[in-house]
Amino acid sequence: MKPSCSFPEKPEAVYYFGTCLADLLYAEAGMAGIRLLQREGVRVIYPRGQSCCGQPAFNSGFQDEAREVAAQQIVQFPKNLPIVIPSGSCGAMMTRHYEELFQGHPLHEKAQSFSARIFELSEFLVNVLNVKLEDRGDPVKVTWHSSCHAKREYGLGDEAKQLLHQLKNVELVELERENECCGFGGTFSVEFPAISGVMAQDKSADVMQTGADLLLSTDCGCLMNINGALEKQKSQVQSQHFASFIWNRTHVS
Repeated sequence: MKPSCSFPEKPEAVYYFGTCLADLLYAEAGMAGIRLLQREGVRVIYPRGQSCCGQPAFNSGFQDEAREVAAQQIVQFPKNLPIVIPSGSCGAMMTRHYEELFQGHPLHEKAQSFSARIFELSEFLVNVLNVKLEDRGDPVKVTWHSSCHAKREYGLGDEAKQLLHQLKNVELVELERENECCGFGGTFSVEFPAISGVMAQDKSADVMQTGADLLLSTDCGCLMNINGALEKQKSQVQSQHFASFIWNRTHVS
């Protein structure tokens, strides 16, 4: 399990780490996560100097460069507040690999404190805020992709599904091969495009056989990869980050 840090059941404020992909490609997902937190009465602090968690460089073997990027993130979140992140993949990097990166480094102690304060968004909504949802949307059938990094490295459970099960008009159809990788893996898809492409095809075929209208996930990278495969096959299945989906179905206009 990931490192843990004790906080009040409902802290007055949290930091929000937006992630690169949410910032550049899934802005609505990033904002939906912020709004979900604010609706629960939590003040959200978004440090403007944040950028990348360092995972692309780290996964490519460039530890010095990854450490430089990671160090810039650590100093952006100095107060002892939870750091909520709408991505299990980035969360895994920050909770699992910062310890390795900063071993023997002057920032080691701060890196440990930083890592212990990380919470993936669905985990925070369920386990800390105990969120209760009221579905205001039309009936819809969805399926769910679990991110490899979120489950296997970060240790995320089924918190997002718990939230989906609160929505009375949402039918969740399980994938037959849910726990298989979609083939993205960040730089893996660039370094091994043929293997990645076949994996994405397998995943998209599994999505289409469910008959779902929507594919949901907590990870923007997975969504981007699977959605590309679905579009190439001219599938009618759409994809959406779970935060956007939940916000759109539960807020009052």
